[in-house]
Amino acid sequence: MTAKTWEDMGGKMANVLLAPSILSADFGRLAEDVERVSRAGADWIHVDVMDGHFVPNITIGPGVTKAVRKSTELPVDVHLMIEAPDRYLGDFVEAGAHWLTVHQETCPHLHRTLARIKELGARAGVALNPSTPVESLREVVAYLDMVLVMTVNPGFGGQSFIPTSTEKVRRMRRLLDDEGGSEVLIQVDGGVDSTTAPELVGAGARVLVAGSAVFKHPEGAETGVKALRSAATGGA
Repeated sequence: MTAKTWEDMGGKMANVLLAPSILSADFGRLAEDVERVSRAGADWIHVDVMDGHFVPNITIGPGVTKAVRKSTELPVDVHLMIEAPDRYLGDFVEAGAHWLTVHQETCPHLHRTLARIKELGARAGVALNPSTPVESLREVVAYLDMVLVMTVNPGFGGQSFIPTSTEKVRRMRRLLDDEGGSEVLIQVDGGVDSTTAPELVGAGARVLVAGSAVFKHPEGAETGVKALRSAATGGA
């Protein structure tokens, strides 16, 4: 399949982008699940990569990312929750990542890492753990396409939303705007559902990552996508 660009998929048209996380999908039917949420109106497909070192879980690598890429025309959004991510940037871009997000906590030379992501042809994002202050990104705003504000401690799906995250998103939006980063997207991941989505969007989030709320929805993943879209946009 030929990938559509971010602009094609709504970067300039939609206020809220939905990125279902395959962490909660059925890996025995991964292609079917990805195709299902794509048809239901998802904007991106989110791939969580964990190494068992930076976070207490081990998930997937470039091989599964490549399989996801073959299953959809949507942009593939890869979140690297791994130590020394610089060693694998090329592998994930080659596997099909359109967006590549690294953690501030794992990158001692963050400017260099972000520049390398862009050199490889992907959009560059930085994730912040719940305890990492937004101020830690002030010096790299000019290098950013997206900031991922973690609204749970990373490592496992299905965790409860940390209530103070909403205010953190609001502070992140102010910092970006103050530093000339008004075009930088804010993504949120963790405990995002029909209840938390409206407040996060109101605080400045524009990309919602949801796993359980989509793939574990009692009426199916398609309904999960539509329910989250309705909640995030006020039914519009």
